[in-house]
Amino acid sequence: MNDWHKSSYSDGGGGNCVEVAEGPTTHLRDTQHRTLGHLSVPATEWNALLHTLRA
Repeated sequence: MNDWHKSSYSDGGGGNCVEVAEGPTTHLRDTQHRTLGHLSVPATEWNALLHTLRA
């Protein structure tokens, strides 16, 4: 797994941030609750979701 980084889709200062770790599987977690776990999805599915949201 690659390093976690703040998603470019995160809130610009309101505290509603999401971190992602990208690789063959994309992992997502809440920046304020890192210890509560994360979601994991295949990178192809994550990219399809982002493509759909942009459309």
